[in-house]
Amino acid sequence: MPKINGVPTFVKWAGGKTQLLSQFKPIFPRKFKGYIEPFVGSSAVFFFIKKEFNPEKIVVSDTNEELINAYLVVQNNLEELLGLLKVYKENHSKEYYYGVRALDVVKMSPVERAARFLYLNKTCFNGLYRINSKGQFNVPFGKYKNPNIVNEKTLREANKLLQGVTIKLQSFEKSVDDVDEGDFVYFDPPYHPLSKTANFTSYTKKTFLEEDQRDLALVFEKINQKGVKIMLSNSDTEFVRSLYSNNMFKIQTVKARRVINCNASKRGKINELVVMNY
Repeated sequence: MPKINGVPTFVKWAGGKTQLLSQFKPIFPRKFKGYIEPFVGSSAVFFFIKKEFNPEKIVVSDTNEELINAYLVVQNNLEELLGLLKVYKENHSKEYYYGVRALDVVKMSPVERAARFLYLNKTCFNGLYRINSKGQFNVPFGKYKNPNIVNEKTLREANKLLQGVTIKLQSFEKSVDDVDEGDFVYFDPPYHPLSKTANFTSYTKKTFLEEDQRDLALVFEKINQKGVKIMLSNSDTEFVRSLYSNNMFKIQTVKARRVINCNASKRGKINELVVMNY
């Protein structure tokens, strides 16, 4: 399938969907009123939906405070953000990286926090976002020759597409309140691990466990009763299939290339599930 270009994702995120948009395009519903995305992540799907369909209402949310703050700042304080990113670019080094990583975000303004977050995202090892139990970012320095720290063109396009969008820091359970009849909801949760060693769900202080996957399936069924179109992505595992084996739901697979993996030999294509109620 042809690659879809022009989606201004400005964060590298595990499970980002830019690579899957060409497979998703024929799957997306043709008509809907509003668009809701409770696990916004890199925003690849949101940006595509905004450009392709321009829904009358868009609500994107996540539980990652740094991520949501970054979206709000890109939406509302772009020029100040770009100025700080240029300072980061001028000072970039391994020593500087660890100094920035050690900064206390509690003492920062929203714009300063967003600049730090985006700088670390572009310069850390493999583009990972991982925090420890204390909520501290702990990914080591990435040895990139010329990381795109400022990324001005992409950020300016993202700023335009974010205008009029509601951005929320909230759990997926709360997203039920954002849904109205005729909307389209896309869930892209932390994936169920394919193996015990493949588990990577440390996007927030709270790990996303099988109990959370079950809760999400219940929310999926609850929203299904509201007269909306729903789509969900997840790993192709027996556990996930069992959660959505209801005859009301359609399950199909897409081929994905997982790029955030420490072992390059394990970055090949794998099946992912897409669950729909339409």
